[in-house]
Amino acid sequence: MTSVFEQALGDDFGRLHPRLQRRFGVDGERDQGCVGTGVMNRVWRGPGFTAPFLHLGTLRHVLFPETGTGIPFTIENYAYRDTYDRPTLTFVRTFQVRPHRRRRFDATMVYHPGRDVIIDYLGTTQHIAVDLDVSVDSSGGLHLRSGAQTFRGGLPCPRAITGDAEVHEWWDEKSDRFRIQVTVTNRRFGPLFGYYGSFTAAYAPAGAPVPAAVRPLRENHS
Repeated sequence: MTSVFEQALGDDFGRLHPRLQRRFGVDGERDQGCVGTGVMNRVWRGPGFTAPFLHLGTLRHVLFPETGTGIPFTIENYAYRDTYDRPTLTFVRTFQVRPHRRRRFDATMVYHPGRDVIIDYLGTTQHIAVDLDVSVDSSGGLHLRSGAQTFRGGLPCPRAITGDAEVHEWWDEKSDRFRIQVTVTNRRFGPLFGYYGSFTAAYAPAGAPVPAAVRPLRENHS
């Protein structure tokens, strides 16, 4: 099956740096998965009033309130077909925020051909669906920007309480590593959450099992 990102980018997929082409080309045929391991130089959040909101996110593996520097990090991307037979790619990020505490930020992505958009389903039960605008920059890096957001069942999320996410991922030739920067902001309250750092990647061959732990507990078809 064609990878989610290759479907969304079309001819622009070939403009990605070759390392990103392989990473975001995970489709279950060449590579079943890509597991990145590295360190986030910094994980941050907005003012104190954002902490309760971020803490609620931990219940469904969406955002978290802890901050820090030098935080060990993994990102698990596996390709599979979901129960609706859609090509799907996991985005499960794990942060070792304390010696004995891990936080996860889970998402699964599918391509919607009718609307020509990637839908990013957030959390363990895919209770929020986010449209993603995907583009390639002049140096072959990947940019993701969130758009419309809906709750399960198609009810639009009020803009006043949603976070707008921007993700930039690129290959650093000097350090021979992937680099990533993520920022989540709210139109009214400003910056909510973000992180930046780097990682290396290892690939699981086609046919390798997709870990049950990276798949959502419930899937959304809206």
